[in-house]
Amino acid sequence: MPTTMMTSRRTVISVFVALGLVGVAMVALGATGVAVKPIAGKALAVLEEVPGPDTGPTCAVDKRYVDEETFGMRPDVIDAWNALRAKAKAQNVTLCVNDGKRSRGQQQREFDKAVERFGSVEQAKKWALQPETSMHVKGIAVDIQPLNSASWVDKNGGALGWCRRYDNEKWHFEYDQAYVTGGCPALLPSATGN
Repeated sequence: MPTTMMTSRRTVISVFVALGLVGVAMVALGATGVAVKPIAGKALAVLEEVPGPDTGPTCAVDKRYVDEETFGMRPDVIDAWNALRAKAKAQNVTLCVNDGKRSRGQQQREFDKAVERFGSVEQAKKWALQPETSMHVKGIAVDIQPLNSASWVDKNGGALGWCRRYDNEKWHFEYDQAYVTGGCPALLPSATGN
C-alpha cells in the first residue's frame, strides 16, 4: 500500500476515534441532555472539567447579582441546595446563587482576574483559589447573594449541611453531609487560610 494511502487511512481512523471519544465525553458531561447517574463508590469522572454557567437571570431580590442554575454540581449537592432553598423560601428568604460550579478553566480565569485586580498572586490568593484547590471546581460550593440571604444561610444552613468557610467571604458556602451531624468547622481567615 502506498505511504500516502496508509497515512490517509490512519488520519481517517484517528478522526473516528476522536469523534467517538468526544461523544463519550459529551454523554459523561451531560452535554447531550442525557443525565449520567452516579454509581455508589465511584467518583464522578471529569467533574472538575464540567463548566458551570457563566451567568444567570437577575436575582429577584437584588438586581446587582444573578441567580445561576446549579448544573454541573454533584447530584447530592444539588439536592441539598434545593432543600436549603425550600427552607429559606418557607421563611420568606430568597437565595440567589451568584456563583456556583466552575470548571478548572473557569476557576483559572477567576484567579487570573484576582491577580490583575489585586496586583499580585499572593494578594489574589486571599480572595480566589487556583483550580486544584477550589471547592467551586469540585462542585460543592456556592456564593450566595444578597448578603442578608447569605447571613440567613450562615445561621440556618448547617442543619442541612451548608457552612460558611471563610471569614473574609460572607457569601461563600460549602456543602458536606458531615456538617449536618458534626456541625460547621471553624472559619478560616481566607480561602488560603491566611
